[in-house]
Amino acid sequence: MIVCCVAALAPITWTASSSLKSAAELTLVPPTLLPHAPTLSNYDVLLFKRPFLRYCLNSFVIATMTSLVCVAAACLAAHRLARMRGNVRSIARLGLLVVAFFPPIVFIFPLYELIRAAGLVNHPWGLILPYSALNLPFAIWLLTGSFQQIPYELEEAASIDGLSRFQTFRKIVLPLVTPALITAGILVFVSSWNEFMLALTFMNVESEKTVTLGVATLSGAFAEEIPYGQIAAGVIASSIPLIALVLIFQRRIIAGLTAGAVK
Repeated sequence: MIVCCVAALAPITWTASSSLKSAAELTLVPPTLLPHAPTLSNYDVLLFKRPFLRYCLNSFVIATMTSLVCVAAACLAAHRLARMRGNVRSIARLGLLVVAFFPPIVFIFPLYELIRAAGLVNHPWGLILPYSALNLPFAIWLLTGSFQQIPYELEEAASIDGLSRFQTFRKIVLPLVTPALITAGILVFVSSWNEFMLALTFMNVESEKTVTLGVATLSGAFAEEIPYGQIAAGVIASSIPLIALVLIFQRRIIAGLTAGAVK
């Protein structure tokens, strides 16, 4: 576990160190592990002379809307799937898991044609809808286990008390699976925030770029100049919101992931 943690933290540490180096120090051979004269100039340029905050706002809006749309659709499907009998439920969950492992690049050409035909290129919904669809199988698979743990007798009792099926679902069932809903929402949010390939394909206007696309396409004063220091600063700055999100909701994430693990 220590070896895995070191392997995972090494590139993050190197990127953080590079973000504090000057342009001259970044080109030294051999490279320095720690900056000789730490500077925040890369962050200053990134935040105040580049549209980085605009990129972050675009990503936040797209990731938030994707989480809401995806979880709203997934919880309805997962509840219905959890109430299925026999092997149908197991086969359906296995199928969802298989679909969830397909890489998004497989669908990039048909998705682009659909988005272009709908006039959503360079529009937030041009990413929200594909992101929601691509994350939906995993979200359904994750939530089905939680819905299975809700006793069906609760729904029968609510029906006897006069609640409709949707009222029972909204007032009785959903509050009981809140940890799983939060977990699914956070995982979808992180996936949408980090996505690059679809954003690169569907967003080519500077004002509509997401944070991953905006940081990756930063350019220098000349066409052949790559501002490595600013890119490193952008990677670190764009990771901070995700780290904070996971730290704040880590207990609910664990509760949601383990829901349905035991009888």
